[in-house]
Amino acid sequence: MALSLRKKKGPTKFQQASDGSMTLIEHVRELRNRLFLASVGLVAGLIVGFVLSQPTFDLLKEPYCSLPDATDANGVCRQFVQLSPATGFVIKLKIALWVGIVVSAPVWLYQLWAFIAPGLHRHERKWAYVFVALAAPLFAGGAVLAYAVVDKGLEFLLDAGVTGAGTTLEASAYVDFVTSMILLFGVAFEFPLVLLMLNFTGVASAKRLLSWWRTVVFLSFAFAAVATPDPGPFGMTLLAACLSALYFIACGVAAVNDKRKGRGKEIYAGLDDDEISELPEERVPVGASDPIEAPTAIDAPAPVAQPRSIERRFDDMT
Repeated sequence: MALSLRKKKGPTKFQQASDGSMTLIEHVRELRNRLFLASVGLVAGLIVGFVLSQPTFDLLKEPYCSLPDATDANGVCRQFVQLSPATGFVIKLKIALWVGIVVSAPVWLYQLWAFIAPGLHRHERKWAYVFVALAAPLFAGGAVLAYAVVDKGLEFLLDAGVTGAGTTLEASAYVDFVTSMILLFGVAFEFPLVLLMLNFTGVASAKRLLSWWRTVVFLSFAFAAVATPDPGPFGMTLLAACLSALYFIACGVAAVNDKRKGRGKEIYAGLDDDEISELPEERVPVGASDPIEAPTAIDAPAPVAQPRSIERRFDDMT
């Protein structure tokens, strides 16, 4: 008999979590391992972000340097004001943290997905892949748009002020302003995914989504007016216009999905409420019934044994 040197593989952790054979302790142990690996990825990303903090700060500084009065006579961009000795180091840590989260996103997102995915069905995992693939470019598009328009917001705020101060800004406040704009635009661009999720799960049809257009446009402008750190009209109007455009695009995609699934063409869609339904008439002939068999005798019941005494029926525990 031939001996096989290849060791027989057992079920993987994914298969054990999917079929429910994994115990609670094994789930907790897997969660601990996933969190540890995600933490290692975040620490590695933080180190990379610490190295890239100066180039990233120079990139964030470009909108400020593009202002008309932000350069001196030699064309050199003016330096920021630093109100505390630790301001520069704190800014470096903030930038390193943001860059680290972005760089290590494939690691901690994979660990999160590997822990959640076994509890989902196959079609649910497929739609999760689609939504994640759409969420990343939407967030990147919002961040790029915010970076492109942040100089316009800065120029408006500096020109509309009454203090008459120059364009020299405080470093920490400027970095917080730019990063808030980028984060806000990126998160706001995820709004169409919520609408598509409602449509793909069958909660709302495209016709129903499109009927909300007045409310959505109003809420887009209200949200942009309240949430944007730029009180000027340029950033608010641009964000609201982008949200409205993404809303109509999502309605178009939902209409295509409804047409593909045949929604709106149900069997009773073209019938009037007062119209009588046509019931088919089926006539079945009635014949003679089957003969009934004669009843059979039933055996006499067996005698019941005498019950035991109460002391013998229970022990000291019951």
